[in-house]
Amino acid sequence: MKIPYGGDYNPEQWPRAVWEDDYRLFDAAGVDTLTVGVFTWGLTQPSYDKYDFAVLDGIVSRAVDGGRKICLATGTGAHPAWLAASHPEVTRVDFEGRKHRYGARHNSCPSSPVYRRLSTEIARRIAERYAGNPAIIAWHVGNEYGGACYCPICAAGFQEWLQKRYGSLEALNEAWYTTFWSHTFSDWSQIEPPSALTEHWRGPDHTAFQGITLDYQRFMSDALLANFCDEKAAIREFDSSTPVTTNFMGLYRPIDYHRWAAHLDFASWDNYPPDDRSAARMALAHDLMRGLKGGAPFWLMEQTPSVTACRDVNPLKRPGVMRLWSWQAVAHGADAVLFFQMRAGRGASEKYHGAVIGHSGRSDTRVFQEVAALGAELSALGSVTLGARTPARVALLFDWDSWWALEISDGPSRLVRYLDVVTAYHRALWTLGVDLDVVPVTASLTDYDVVVAPALHMLKGDLAERLSAVAARGGTVVSTFLSGRVDEDDNAFLSDVPGPLAGLFGIRIDEWDARDRSHVNPVAIGAATFPARLIFELVIPEGATVVGTYTGDFYTGTAAVTRNDHGQGQAWYVGTALDQAGVTSVLRPILAAHDLLGPLADLPDVETATRVAPDGTRILFVLNHGPSPAPLPAMTGIDLLTGAAPPARLAPNGVLVLRAS
Repeated sequence: MKIPYGGDYNPEQWPRAVWEDDYRLFDAAGVDTLTVGVFTWGLTQPSYDKYDFAVLDGIVSRAVDGGRKICLATGTGAHPAWLAASHPEVTRVDFEGRKHRYGARHNSCPSSPVYRRLSTEIARRIAERYAGNPAIIAWHVGNEYGGACYCPICAAGFQEWLQKRYGSLEALNEAWYTTFWSHTFSDWSQIEPPSALTEHWRGPDHTAFQGITLDYQRFMSDALLANFCDEKAAIREFDSSTPVTTNFMGLYRPIDYHRWAAHLDFASWDNYPPDDRSAARMALAHDLMRGLKGGAPFWLMEQTPSVTACRDVNPLKRPGVMRLWSWQAVAHGADAVLFFQMRAGRGASEKYHGAVIGHSGRSDTRVFQEVAALGAELSALGSVTLGARTPARVALLFDWDSWWALEISDGPSRLVRYLDVVTAYHRALWTLGVDLDVVPVTASLTDYDVVVAPALHMLKGDLAERLSAVAARGGTVVSTFLSGRVDEDDNAFLSDVPGPLAGLFGIRIDEWDARDRSHVNPVAIGAATFPARLIFELVIPEGATVVGTYTGDFYTGTAAVTRNDHGQGQAWYVGTALDQAGVTSVLRPILAAHDLLGPLADLPDVETATRVAPDGTRILFVLNHGPSPAPLPAMTGIDLLTGAAPPARLAPNGVLVLRAS
């Protein structure tokens, strides 16, 4: 047993003579797992009433003969041309109301009965044909689900979804606050999808009725999930046990992955960071993916070995970076390391996308040699990390509803972006070496000493009580500006801000100031002063202790950061967008008080992460993301990659995988 290693393989794009060369190179690189069939619907079903598995049979049999494990896709990552030609209703209507024709890939209406029936049927036939093949270790449904449709079929689906959610028009009208602007609905058929033709102006984030738009985002996430569930059910008719997944896209706004998590047997995702300075952002995405299934390991389903091809500028991964980022994924819970793509395609939009094997098929390129070296390391590591979990005592709450609601809100500021706030607090925890879980707001909080809830704009269910319980038993809760503002329907609480959280934090907020990015109002915390921007809540202590104050404007001296004793613990509130150093300065003493600072918390470019294997083995990962060698303190254990004791200095892009001694 070992970490599966390989990735997306599309041999249907090349003559069969190329396949043999591929497998020779797979042997050289230590590639043992192939994801196949992702975009083969048009080949396996060339017309409505014809199925042809000859190509896919050849792909699967060659992988089996080559001793490879297979992640077999249903092929529904894009629908075929004949389907759109014979049933034009399967293509989407976009936000501006334009009916799309055949083209691209994310172009299927998720509510179309024809699309749902035929995509389910191709999944069923593939499962019937290949189920029981011992080489298949996972099923891959669809591909990178995303986008939205606003067609009449989706309108009808939305109306049906709303009837199930609210039960009556009276309840819906109350939730949507439809007495505003004479919007009261008297029949379900009157409800339109919120788009550029109805409730929106200046784009998707500008809506007259946030409740309508929020519910449509929820509906569309559920509609796409129904497509996944259709195909998974078809697979289960023939295979009751092999795990089924689909590849998520990390910090992806349109789909609420928490709503999907229960339906996947394991989470997997595609890691394509926007630049080569994204180590902290990738850590957040890894932690989010691990948190989808209660801390269970996930698969890194795709990453590029070198460059992407989907952006205006596509920087090359420098020597050692692919290895470093692969080990970072393992450090945060990955039980598979896979690439897109195994061989570079000759044409279309991804012909310049990085690949393990380039167009020339050479094995002496830097990229191939690095892939082969990592393959050798993973083979030597074996099964040590498989199934290992992160022993976190810190939780960071992540909530798609708050993300959506905050960014479609008119006021206080459209410059505040949910991910920016969450990333700042996660980055501080990451820099301080904390092992943490990123969890939904519905997760149990009983195992955590510190719970950080940045930009918790929407407060749902019993979350306020559960956060209070964390502090009451001796834990610490941290939240920020724009938290506790609205209920599940996106309506403001008829109480002091921050709504049901006011008692926990011992504060109230009557006023807030929003400014452009150039405006700075520094906040004094102890002897230090930190820049703050965008939003400035004038925090009024009602039992809380003032920790930080504004130093400018008419509210000079007003509380910006507070700490409230609650039961045996504390609740901290940060009323403004501090810079990164300011956020870190707030969290550091909190973590220190709970003895949670990481072993290398004073080395900002050096990341640490811990996993505990099923047999109790404790594994510490140390990764140097900095440009210079990092001095390390005396550390115990054996580096599983070298068999040696830890060095005194860790080279740039260096990795240690230490088994506790």
